[in-house]
Amino acid sequence: MDIGVAVAAHARKTPDADAAFEGDRTLSYRELDERTNRLANLLTGRYGVAPGDRVAVLLRNRLEVAEAIVGVTKAGAVYCGLNFRMSLEEYRSILANAGARVLVTEGPFRDMAATLADEFGLAVVDVDDPSEAGWGGLASASAAAPPTLHARAPSDEFCIVYTSGTTGAPKGILFDAQAVATHAMVAGLEYGMSRHSRWLTTIPHNSSVQITLAPTFFLGGAVGFLDGRGFDPHQFAAEATTQAATHTYLVPTQLYRVLEAGLGHDDVATLTSIGYGAAPIAHDRVGELVGRFGPVFSQLYGMAEIASIATMLTQDDHRLIASGRSELMASAGRASFLADVRVVDADGRDCPPGERGEVRFHTPYTMRGYHRNPEKTAETLVDGWVRSGDVGMFDDEGYLYIVDRMKDLIIRGGYNITPSEIEHVLYSHPAVIEAAVVGVPDTEWGEAVLAAVALREGSGVDEAELRAHCKAAGLPSIKIPERVLTMDSLPKNAVGKIAKRAVAEIATTSSKPGGN
Repeated sequence: MDIGVAVAAHARKTPDADAAFEGDRTLSYRELDERTNRLANLLTGRYGVAPGDRVAVLLRNRLEVAEAIVGVTKAGAVYCGLNFRMSLEEYRSILANAGARVLVTEGPFRDMAATLADEFGLAVVDVDDPSEAGWGGLASASAAAPPTLHARAPSDEFCIVYTSGTTGAPKGILFDAQAVATHAMVAGLEYGMSRHSRWLTTIPHNSSVQITLAPTFFLGGAVGFLDGRGFDPHQFAAEATTQAATHTYLVPTQLYRVLEAGLGHDDVATLTSIGYGAAPIAHDRVGELVGRFGPVFSQLYGMAEIASIATMLTQDDHRLIASGRSELMASAGRASFLADVRVVDADGRDCPPGERGEVRFHTPYTMRGYHRNPEKTAETLVDGWVRSGDVGMFDDEGYLYIVDRMKDLIIRGGYNITPSEIEHVLYSHPAVIEAAVVGVPDTEWGEAVLAAVALREGSGVDEAELRAHCKAAGLPSIKIPERVLTMDSLPKNAVGKIAKRAVAEIATTSSKPGGN
């Protein structure tokens, strides 16, 4: 079973139920089933797409994303969703890796798509082109179920999810159909989803294939799309209310903006589940969120190689936080349904509770590997376990605490400094909205500690006050930032996470003669 088969089944069972929505546009399951049959037949008939071929999709968060992923699936092809926030060079890297046959795109990317089509020999289908050569071609394609509808076996490739490129060129993470279906079951259970769920997607859709799109379509719910570029918390709240959204997922930077806007439960009263994760969150902000909205939150921790779910800080855990278990605000939760999580030492032995080591995962929905990158696959997948590169530890109750990313550790005079410890102190200052701590080259100590912060509007806090705040919070002198840069907003990657590499580059440039 894949989502193409699922949509066809829901079209027979609940044909008039909403399948997708965006603004004032909706698609019922009957309409989605018919239109995706046409798209699948168009792809296979006009463009020669065969089972296993790659189809890339470069769209903003909009209704046609639902049509694209279901249509590509029905054609037996491999879905390659592209993040709409990337650069031309990043798209070149992705398409060189994917080997796509067709690119589905829209008006704002038309010129870029033409350039990429020339370079990679792609056919382009433009959803904003109403002619026969574009999305209008669906009208003349057959509405009958395509012969490829049931062609995909559980072990066949389903999708390639490309990373945001935070540690280099984007990597293609390959999943088979069985992994996606299994993960959809886990996500549905962990988020309490059903056919009545209405999920509002605010992060780029390519990051939401397994967490949002697949479970919603398997269950027969409705998935909605909100353009998350320049995230506006008031717009988000209005759309959630208008669409009667029940579920959503926000990254920490979006949650900070929601808090800053003064929003609370009554502003998004229909939401029964708000997922968050993808980046560390300031501990005290978790308590503030629960106080404002109630225990509707579920924090996930993982990595893209296992579709982001390894441990969960569940709604029940957030209820414990509300009742006084404040220490859980710093936790990433306990192992999720079907996930096995270990913390191991340098020799691969399990660490006892309270001892730090590398976090590793084993799940039935782990990636097949990095597409066309066996060397990197071998580095990350070891005896079926995924190496996270994160430093963590368990407590006696099985709650996992992430100390930091191994690659983010700052080594100052031979002393290991975890940036997250300093970031949490900075976030405790009432004027700080965003914070990132990085190491920058230092001729005497090897690395110096630099902090970059975004402040609440109208705040008059300066570098000296923030350094004094760190000292007052008990940080030793070696961990107090030598410099604090203030920005209107910290740089983000394509998923909306704070991009530490970009922060470090800005810091390094600003420290050079002539730098700003």
